[in-house]
Amino acid sequence: MNQDGATKSLAKFAAELEFNKIPENILNYLKLLFLDGVGCCIHGNTLEWTKTLEEVVTNKEDNNQCSIIGMNKKTTLLNAVLINSTAGHGFESDDIHRESILHPNSIIVPVSINVAEKIGNVNGKKFLTSVVAGYEVATRIGSAAGTELLLRGFHPQGTHGTIAAAITAGKLMDFSTEQMVHAIGIAGSLGAGLMAAQEGAMVKRLHSGRAAQAGVLAAELSAKNFTGIQNIVEADYGGFLSSFSGKNDFARSTRNLHKEWECINTGIKPYASVTSIHTALDCLKSIMEKNNISVKNIKNIKAKISNPTYVHCAWSYKNHNITSAQMNIYYGLALIALEGELFVNQFSKDKISNPEILNFMKKITAEVDPKIESLGHEFRHMASIELTTNDNKKFNHTEKYRKGSPENPLTKDQIISKFKTLAAYSYDDTKINTIKEKIENIELSNSIENLID
Repeated sequence: MNQDGATKSLAKFAAELEFNKIPENILNYLKLLFLDGVGCCIHGNTLEWTKTLEEVVTNKEDNNQCSIIGMNKKTTLLNAVLINSTAGHGFESDDIHRESILHPNSIIVPVSINVAEKIGNVNGKKFLTSVVAGYEVATRIGSAAGTELLLRGFHPQGTHGTIAAAITAGKLMDFSTEQMVHAIGIAGSLGAGLMAAQEGAMVKRLHSGRAAQAGVLAAELSAKNFTGIQNIVEADYGGFLSSFSGKNDFARSTRNLHKEWECINTGIKPYASVTSIHTALDCLKSIMEKNNISVKNIKNIKAKISNPTYVHCAWSYKNHNITSAQMNIYYGLALIALEGELFVNQFSKDKISNPEILNFMKKITAEVDPKIESLGHEFRHMASIELTTNDNKKFNHTEKYRKGSPENPLTKDQIISKFKTLAAYSYDDTKINTIKEKIENIELSNSIENLID
């Protein structure tokens, strides 16, 4: 790190970032992440909790400035990002950066679209640069916070999600370094979100929306010379890292800045559930498919996982609602065993309390594996599955990296297929293909107006 503090270094990076300095592979991958996020927002805006939020915060007198994605409706900027980001995180389908534990696209996609709408005539290069800036800075700060933030009970989406929004908005608004510093300093001070929500509360989805709204508000305030904490990342007392994670590894946030791109380490989800259980799902699916094992022939399943995954996901499944089902390892493994999939259709209201599923879950146990734990934070998603059949044959499979991670990525066709599945909740095939083509060629656009609608 240079003589500047971490906050100023990251702010300067974002403010000075130029499109032509971003490697082509980063641009291409970020467009896929963006496409994935658009699909998540479109589907998410059809869900019960998002509709309830929209009903509460919008009214007929709203300034119809910014789009509610996929719904042919408009509202104010702050209401739009609140609703759209809640939608993006509304079904656990959004992307995931492993080390920061952040789902960037459910915040950055709505913020970039809605802020650009308000500004008007934003070209594709500027737009995509703002997306990259938001990803890069937020994932770096989140990586410095690490698992400690999660284990202290905070939801990363609600904490450093605010910074993702502020950076994205600030870049679109042509902020100077000083303005970025204050935007980060305001946004980081507004971070919130408690992980107990994962056991069944709709408010978990709202953490993302509130983070997006807080970040955009931070940018708008900074533009009017409203000041924030200028050393918020690295401050020893009351700083972002020292408060939320209980440590102050601010050097991690600027490590190899300008040389390495942290955003490339973001993965895309093939399952509509908490990422921490995906590797276990992959293991079970592999065992059953490779050995042609019928669910009727399963005696028991043992999942060996890291301590963070155990704390995060191995609690007793009791609330029997969609949120708790998506966050629970026992429900996820049961559905893989019974149906071989874990996407939107596996979280219907009749399934989450289905007696057959609940009974099968009794065959599943989970425990912390000391070997996995010893490998450290990088391998917290690693898992092993031991399956025993009714005739006491044992099958084992271990995976270090989940399907969809940077080390084990989905194909471009798989990502597009996921987008089309989610977008089909609001659009026909023609519209879906038009959106896909616009995003694939976004850097060529003179204006991103009507990117989605």
